[in-house]
Amino acid sequence: MSAVGGRGAHAGDGERFGGEALVRLRAGLEEVNWLLGRGYPLGMVVTMVGNHHQFDARQRMALTRAGCSEEQRAARRARCVKLEAMRGAWVEIDGLNLLITLEVAQRGGPLLLGADGALRDLAGVRGSYAVLDETERALGWVEKALQEAGVAGARWWIDEAVSSSGRLRGAIEAGWGRRERAEGEGEMEAGEGEEERGRVGVEAGLVRDPDAVLRGRRGVVSSDGVVLDRCESWVDLAGEVVRRWVRGAWVVNLLG
Repeated sequence: MSAVGGRGAHAGDGERFGGEALVRLRAGLEEVNWLLGRGYPLGMVVTMVGNHHQFDARQRMALTRAGCSEEQRAARRARCVKLEAMRGAWVEIDGLNLLITLEVAQRGGPLLLGADGALRDLAGVRGSYAVLDETERALGWVEKALQEAGVAGARWWIDEAVSSSGRLRGAIEAGWGRRERAEGEGEMEAGEGEEERGRVGVEAGLVRDPDAVLRGRRGVVSSDGVVLDRCESWVDLAGEVVRRWVRGAWVVNLLG
């Protein structure tokens, strides 16, 4: 499955993540989190719980991405900061992680809200990525949110092994500060120009392992559990953007 084809809802997702199936999925996630807290490995736990509830591959992926122990949940929540807390500082963005979530939101795919508060998608690039119209809109929204919060700049870290990663870096750098304002906004009042609110700096780099680069950093933007466990602090920028600009986004609340 290509990244483009996988960024929207899949056939049957309404049944997988709604009604009685959602009730069972929430119960399954509670079981996964409980077992993780007692030292059992994630892969084994998801297989066991998935077999018990007869979950399919998409539902098991949801458990894998949203699952965390109580200790992890508490630590991640404690390290989560508001975007406004990064005023005057730079944020460190897990590039593909953020953009794919925002693309999925625009295409009507399910987004998962789990115990740690991070918003996650069920898409995967599998070595392939294409810049879409949704990508451009997402970049505009991200820049707008950062600018309004007074963030000094954004460093985008992109997996160099993914095809078209260089094109994505070029799109980020070339369009930054030049995109049209986000859809749905009201007219700006006189004197409320971009210069007065402050420009947001940008850097975009291709790296072998974004997770390793983000380790120990402050103001990380990602929903990857490994990244959230190892950073100094993180920002739920995906959630901020979705709440403000993606009308009707499908958020699957796994908390019950």
